[in-house]
Amino acid sequence: MPVIRPISDLRNKFTEISATVHEDDRPVFLTRNGVGDMVVMSIEHYEALALNREITEALAAAEVEMETTTERFTSEEVLAYALAAIDNANESKQTSTSHPVETEA
Repeated sequence: MPVIRPISDLRNKFTEISATVHEDDRPVFLTRNGVGDMVVMSIEHYEALALNREITEALAAAEVEMETTTERFTSEEVLAYALAAIDNANESKQTSTSHPVETEA
């Protein structure tokens, strides 16, 4: 069951709303004049939703590509590509942190 509260509770009962979004990991729907106006959620909940959307969009793009091309890859090829991408990302992080920015004295 969704948690629905008037928008004035954001000001008057902020601690309760914060507890709901953090402890219960549930968004709170705020209304203005009885009509839905906004949603308040924890950053963790938002990041999980954003990741889910990113994955869903990537899968949709993959389905379109699958329908428009005959090129296919084995699981071994996909794994090798993924591992290479991870290695490249790790090398980029190491390179950017191993070269400190020089400042003029």
